[in-house]
Amino acid sequence: MFNKRDDAPASPHQPAPAARRAPAGGFSVIGPDMVVMGNVRASADLHVEGRVEGDLDCGNLVLGAEASIQGQVRAESARVAGTIEGSVAIRQLVVESGARISGDVDYESISIENGAQIDGRLRHAANLKTAASSNPALTGPKELKIVDSSSDVAAA
Repeated sequence: MFNKRDDAPASPHQPAPAARRAPAGGFSVIGPDMVVMGNVRASADLHVEGRVEGDLDCGNLVLGAEASIQGQVRAESARVAGTIEGSVAIRQLVVESGARISGDVDYESISIENGAQIDGRLRHAANLKTAASSNPALTGPKELKIVDSSSDVAAA
């Protein structure tokens, strides 16, 4: 009645084996040819080599030397080599020698290399989560729009 054959093909709707799944807490990349127009929120680490025009909220941020963000940035930790135009709330911040930040910076620990530029106020914050969560621009609705800069085609 309920005879199960050993040679029966596997169901096509079975979940992928655990070895093929993406690891929890992985990372995301915004490549050098990408322009993101809109707010970005990532629970994983984020490596930005392109351009973001909107607010950014992530766990750990790496901002490449040619990358730029126009908007407010909030992260647990960040290594900034590119340009940020907007206020920053980052718990552990490293500003590399070629980096430029135009906006106020809230931090718990900061390292600024020779040659880096910060045009704004530096403010040590004992509890950054409280300071960042009171900013409605960072806690509002999030949207993402990716624009291919090589062909000016937008995808929503």
